[in-house]
Amino acid sequence: MEFIGDIDLVGLLSVIIFYFLILGVGMWAAQKKSNVEGVSEEEETMLAGRNIGMFVGIFTMTATWVGGGYINGTAEIVFNDGLVWCQAPFGYALSLMLGGIFFANKMRTKGYVTMLDPLQDAYGSRMGGLLFLPALCGEVFWSAGILAALGATLAIILQVPLDPAVGISALIAILYTWIGGLYSVAYTDVVQLGCIAVGLWICIPFAWAHPAVADIQLTDWTEKWIGEIGGGWWNAYYTDYFLLLTFGGIPWQVYFQRVLSSKSAKKAETLSYIAAFGCILMAVPPVLIGGIAKATDWNQTDYALVHHGVLPIPKEDTRMILPMVLQYLTPSFIAFFGLGAVSAAVMSSADSSVLSASSMFARNVYKLIFRQNASETEIVWVMRVAIFVVGGMATVMALTIPTIYGLWALCSDLVYVILFPQLLMVVHFKDYCNTYGSLFAYCLGLFIRLIGGEKLIKLPPLVYFPGYQEPTAEEIAEAAEKGTTAFGTQLFPFRTVAMVLSLISIIFISILSTWLFKTKRLDKSWDIFRCVVNVPDDQAQMNESDDGEMIGMTKSEVKKYSAVDEISNGCITSHVIPEEEEDEICVRKRKESLSRGGSIDKVRRQVSIDPAAQRKSTCSDGSDKLRKQTSVDPADVRLEDKSAPDVKRRIRPLSKVDRRESLKQLRQGIKEGVQEVKEVLRDAADHLPDGHRGSIASITERPRYKKLEKDIKESDKETKQTEL
Repeated sequence: MEFIGDIDLVGLLSVIIFYFLILGVGMWAAQKKSNVEGVSEEEETMLAGRNIGMFVGIFTMTATWVGGGYINGTAEIVFNDGLVWCQAPFGYALSLMLGGIFFANKMRTKGYVTMLDPLQDAYGSRMGGLLFLPALCGEVFWSAGILAALGATLAIILQVPLDPAVGISALIAILYTWIGGLYSVAYTDVVQLGCIAVGLWICIPFAWAHPAVADIQLTDWTEKWIGEIGGGWWNAYYTDYFLLLTFGGIPWQVYFQRVLSSKSAKKAETLSYIAAFGCILMAVPPVLIGGIAKATDWNQTDYALVHHGVLPIPKEDTRMILPMVLQYLTPSFIAFFGLGAVSAAVMSSADSSVLSASSMFARNVYKLIFRQNASETEIVWVMRVAIFVVGGMATVMALTIPTIYGLWALCSDLVYVILFPQLLMVVHFKDYCNTYGSLFAYCLGLFIRLIGGEKLIKLPPLVYFPGYQEPTAEEIAEAAEKGTTAFGTQLFPFRTVAMVLSLISIIFISILSTWLFKTKRLDKSWDIFRCVVNVPDDQAQMNESDDGEMIGMTKSEVKKYSAVDEISNGCITSHVIPEEEEDEICVRKRKESLSRGGSIDKVRRQVSIDPAAQRKSTCSDGSDKLRKQTSVDPADVRLEDKSAPDVKRRIRPLSKVDRRESLKQLRQGIKEGVQEVKEVLRDAADHLPDGHRGSIASITERPRYKKLEKDIKESDKETKQTEL
């Protein structure tokens, strides 16, 4: 290795080159725009115009979990505890599969913009804001943990100062995310996964062939690589974490951001299945590297010289076992690719979390709670400001909080305990939940999780569940050296118990509250959330501004978030229609509807022509003539209002382009309709009796033609005289 002072020159150069590669791709992708008609500016930035194709979608969906933390953590857990404890690849792969089966299709079909949209529909904006907190904390702490890991990697391996390494890395990720939104995130994911695959697979043969790496025997495979669970309560502990990874990996905005940006619901579902396979496939290189590190005699490497023979490797340094293998077990030109790939992957993993948190804040907090009349441009700029704020918060936490991984672990538990049952109910069992059940379940799940404690952030347990394991002598000694208190381990699966109780409580409390209000055991004035009996009436809803979106809806309402889905005449852009034909079909349906006299405001004109209303009159020559009378009676013009009962909605206005197109087609339809009416009236005027023809206006204003009684008598008298 070549050094300038204490800094590894080759490693630093590789990181710089790969950083510029990621930045260049992000800036290039920021220039892309979708060509989908009716896509709003908000969707363009947050969801890439719902125009992510199959190739980019496979990479970006896989990158939901596969990133710097994923590969570093996989190698670390194999090195420390064995392959049996490497649950993340299988847990996250299963979460993607279940997400595709139960959530992707439904969420994309309804055209939501963020994961919190269905929650706010069912529970109201303020309860949705409360549910935003664990989601926000999870995204921010994950970003901070990624940046902290990156800073530690560069500081330990390359001897680069920690603060500038973290700051520059965060600034690059924030910059292209701020400019390009999800387009930049998605296309950098392609480069990120490519760097991981190529960089790590190139390094593995060279690391395995290093003299310090012993041959792996069959007994080593069983004892060192596989590891063991431990039996007894450890089995429950193991199951608890596996369920946490599986179901707790679903309710994350980083996942639903990819789902909702897909071109159709079917593609979103398909991408989830492919990404599940990609998760397992991308775990193979770090698993092998963890096994190589476990079979290495580190006394025979440069690590012993650099760190003055401090062996075994300290536990806090094992987080960096993957870059350490690349640094000390591979040649310099090979380490160039490996270290650059790992650093770029770690850095680019933070961008999607920053964008996810910012999108949820701009839409579900700022717009739906504080500024329901905010324009699309205003929301986009709020999101961009939030990108800097969230990125800055994550950077500060990465530099100042030593237990950032503990905070992220706690927040991921809260996502599993609180958000998963809430999202499951509103997507599949919306009729069995309301705001009262949601709030009670929120508090119950939070309480049970907190009383279990969290030793990573030094939160002592308030309740010692069955199977609690006291701290070992080694842990007590280590805590004494640091001047802290040693904590034991809760082997009881209290996280899963909290999730199940939270799910049951949503159903029970919702049904109970509905029964109490419906049977009038509680007065409707106690319905403070206005979700059971004290629901605002239609007029109150309609008097509100039309620019925002409705927060509380009745059961009969199906809300469409996508601007594409809100194009008139029922033309819904979903997975039923191939995306190549969506725009053409929408325009054609509007034109056909208008040409047929299809109503925009549900006004139907009925022109009544009565050719059977004929009168027989006797002229001087005695011949009988049939006279057809046609008239338009104002009483026959009626307005039909077929609005569905109990539907309380506010429809988001179309974009300027859609409004101009709709008005143009509306004018054309009215013009054609008026022309048809004129032709009918002109034809009717030809059949009026002599002396009664006039302008079209006189025809429409004249009442139905009918002979007066005295005219009939005079006509009969003249007829008799003629006969005589």
